[in-house]
Amino acid sequence: MAMFRGRSLALVLFCLATCFATVAADAASPCVLWYEQPAEQWTQALPVGNGRLGAMCFGGVQQARIQLNEESVWAGPPVPENNPAMREALPAARDAWFRGDYAEADRLLGPAMAPRISPRSYQTLGDLHIELVGVTGEATNYRRQLDLDTAIATTTFTIDGVTYTREVFSSPVDEVIVVHMTASEPGKLNLKAWIDRPADYEISISAMEALHMQGQAQHGGKQLGVKYHAMLTAQNVEGTKQIVDGDDKHFTIEGATAVTLRLYAGTNYMASISSTAGNKAQAKYNPSAEAKSYDALRDAHIAAHQELFRRCTLDLGSNDNSSLPTDERLKRVKQGATDPALEALYFQYGRYLLICSSRPGCLPANLQGIWNDQIEAPWNADYHVNINMQMNYWPAEVTGLSELTEPFFTFTEQLVEPGRETAREMFGARGTTAGHTTDVWHWTANIGYLGYGMWPHGIGWNSTHFTEHYRFTGDKTFLRERAYPLLREVSAFYLDHAQADPETGKLMLGPDTSPENAFRGEDGKNHAISMGPSMSQEFAWEAFTATLEAAKVLGVEDDELLKEITSARRKLHLPQIGEDGRLMEWSRPFPEPEPGHRHISHLFAVHPGRQFNKRQSPEMLAAARKTIDYRLSHGGGHTGWSRAWIINFFARFGDGDLAHDNIQALLAKSTHPNLFDNHPPFQIDGNFGGTAGMAEMLLQSHIQRGGLEGPFEVELLPALPAAWPTGSVTGLRARGGFEVDIEWKEGKLAKATIKPLGGNHLWLVYGDKRVELELLDSETVQMDGELKIID
Repeated sequence: MAMFRGRSLALVLFCLATCFATVAADAASPCVLWYEQPAEQWTQALPVGNGRLGAMCFGGVQQARIQLNEESVWAGPPVPENNPAMREALPAARDAWFRGDYAEADRLLGPAMAPRISPRSYQTLGDLHIELVGVTGEATNYRRQLDLDTAIATTTFTIDGVTYTREVFSSPVDEVIVVHMTASEPGKLNLKAWIDRPADYEISISAMEALHMQGQAQHGGKQLGVKYHAMLTAQNVEGTKQIVDGDDKHFTIEGATAVTLRLYAGTNYMASISSTAGNKAQAKYNPSAEAKSYDALRDAHIAAHQELFRRCTLDLGSNDNSSLPTDERLKRVKQGATDPALEALYFQYGRYLLICSSRPGCLPANLQGIWNDQIEAPWNADYHVNINMQMNYWPAEVTGLSELTEPFFTFTEQLVEPGRETAREMFGARGTTAGHTTDVWHWTANIGYLGYGMWPHGIGWNSTHFTEHYRFTGDKTFLRERAYPLLREVSAFYLDHAQADPETGKLMLGPDTSPENAFRGEDGKNHAISMGPSMSQEFAWEAFTATLEAAKVLGVEDDELLKEITSARRKLHLPQIGEDGRLMEWSRPFPEPEPGHRHISHLFAVHPGRQFNKRQSPEMLAAARKTIDYRLSHGGGHTGWSRAWIINFFARFGDGDLAHDNIQALLAKSTHPNLFDNHPPFQIDGNFGGTAGMAEMLLQSHIQRGGLEGPFEVELLPALPAAWPTGSVTGLRARGGFEVDIEWKEGKLAKATIKPLGGNHLWLVYGDKRVELELLDSETVQMDGELKIID
């Protein structure tokens, strides 16, 4: 017995030494969020995730809450259905609009919308609670942190001379949420652990000494959705473990030195609505994970996470705030301070959140990623496809996370068949379409009120990401088998959704809206429905252009559809510049009832599109700049995601200082203490859009000198702000198939490294310098500040 105790104490001392060394290293790490107190609110808690399983760690002392999510815990049917009355109303509504009777167009279309059915929400899985028993003293040396490099949330504190450490992670390797607790003195860990949920659950105990939580996602007996199953196990080093039955089912562990809790969870979700009926949910219990030691679980998790996370680094320098807790640093930014190191942390936090909420084989990141503590989430935490879902994936390709787009692509492809039915039944059109929102049941009807619902471009916008994936990767198999078929479907819908303007003969898509905005007609009333709003026309141009480019790359011979596309592209009404020099949002110069509107949809062609750029259409870019200036002067950018979009616009304008001003505003006005985006309320797209905008300030590659295959102009430091005088970035990706590292000093390029990732031919641009490069497949080149090759 004495020998056992000696070994145990030595082990504990070794673990503590390692832990303290890790904490000391983390204190100086640029990739750590840390705090000196537990979270009191959910938006102060720290997120972990493996793409499917998520947790929010509050870092409590005597009482610890870890809020849990499983990506497919969704309430269910009924879902909106297509309304054929829309198809019947369209011709008369178009005629009414063209003759200026906007009220009549509204009157005809309003009743033809499919009804909105809500709530039908993504839901919390529940909570894991841990209570330290017999520990009542005041905590000292408290620290709560999230290490983005290891994806582990750690809480440490000392009470009565004993230091307690709690680590939480969600393993992508072993498909389990792991909570590991240690005490610095043997036998000092006494705790109680249990799981529960705000509604609709039952707790049971199994013969294998596990707690089970089961139920069905719903809303008060309605919208019956998936059945879920969570399973909690406990292993202790030293001491005793007991599982207590009765009304309060829980684990009790006494006299332990270390305890590892494992939380498994699953549902009976399948993409088909009817498939959940009668199917049993499985917790996805993993015997191999249960058999692994804690160290083995932790090591495998860290390796899998770092393989993705370490592909890209960003150093913007440090300042006097770098040693402060994250919430204090954010507070100082809100008071007007500038903190480039915090901005670099925010950049990496966006990448971290995407890694944790969107892995191959999972569902795509929703409005809240995978983190939601409610039964009825804001906007159901669904998939808004009129910018929000797309913004989630803006940083994926450019920051080295290309494979994380797979859930987005799979989800979009699952919309195609229901989208065909919507195109046919609601629009009398070929191809496929989807309205402004959907969820895991893949419905595509245009729903609700005209002001937000009469917008059939969800799949059209998603299709642009398929083309982008090819531009970045050069994956011709993906282009042939996935992107090109989708582009043809989208183009076919746009061909049939367009009608010639009786006055000009130009093709205008519609009736559409410009997302969630309205115009004031000559009757003095506000209207949303229009023919040919700028964003719709830009989508059609992008779909037609990309389809023709892809056909050329793939060597597809002209068929009837390609001939239709070629003809229609020439006849498209394109966005116009108004008398005041701004890019027009509508096809006619209507007054704006809300000049600071959060959506800036008509600038899609600037970003994330490529139709308008400084090299090929400078006059349109200048008009877009006037549009942004006007929006901001009238209170625009007041939501997190909108502000993030504006960062990207100013990056494309080449104005680094104003792009940085909007990073400051994003942090100061729209960021929670845990760095989650505050829409308000929490909505994760602003995090992803902010990361994408910072990447866009340092590297751009959207300008093509040729077709889909380029060559592309790869521009270094196109929007470097004065606030970042010296720094470096590694692992950024450029269209055409390149990896780019950049160093700069005193606001000027010092060195760039270009590595081919399937690409060979590019134009490298820095300021007014341009050089053409032809690289061998294995050739990496370094360029100096004059764009001369460094031998």
